[in-house]
Amino acid sequence: MKLGVEEKKKTAVAAILLVVAVVLLVRAFQREGDSPPPPPASSAAPRPSSTTPRAGTPSGHKARPLLAQTLDPTLRFDLLKSSEDVAYKGTGRDIFRSQPEPAPIPKPLPPDKQPKVVPTPPPPPPIDLKFYGFASRKDGYKRIFLSKGEDIFVAKEGDIVDRRYKIVHIGQNSVDVEDVLTNNRQTLPLQAG
Repeated sequence: MKLGVEEKKKTAVAAILLVVAVVLLVRAFQREGDSPPPPPASSAAPRPSSTTPRAGTPSGHKARPLLAQTLDPTLRFDLLKSSEDVAYKGTGRDIFRSQPEPAPIPKPLPPDKQPKVVPTPPPPPPIDLKFYGFASRKDGYKRIFLSKGEDIFVAKEGDIVDRRYKIVHIGQNSVDVEDVLTNNRQTLPLQAG
């Protein structure tokens, strides 16, 4: 069995790549462990910022924060004091309520400053008759069929339908109907619908 002896170039390239990979792995693990841990900082000494470059690193690269500085258990009273001095200026809205607060009730005006309200009468109820059909003869005699719910009424001009509606005029495309109780007049179109 031959294991790549014929292809010496491919075997050599694979060996070189393997050596380079091993060297890179060793250097990566040595970089993390080659710097000794810094001594614990006292609370009075100022801490260096995490963005200042470490010694031996190029100035364009950001330095990683040191683990000992991030896990320091001492209390920083200066940072606590600065957070206590912050005054909250909110909108007054309760963030723990899901519904908005009710609108404030306006105070009533004194009687001499109240606007004068002119009562307007409510509009008359609509006439609920619908076109159902019509019949006409050559001599001009016309009858209209109107429906209200399941009831069907047959009427000519001047007739009163459903004891309330008077047929005023039957035209080519519409019918004028008057409510005799409210004197409301409405035009019904002669269309199927």
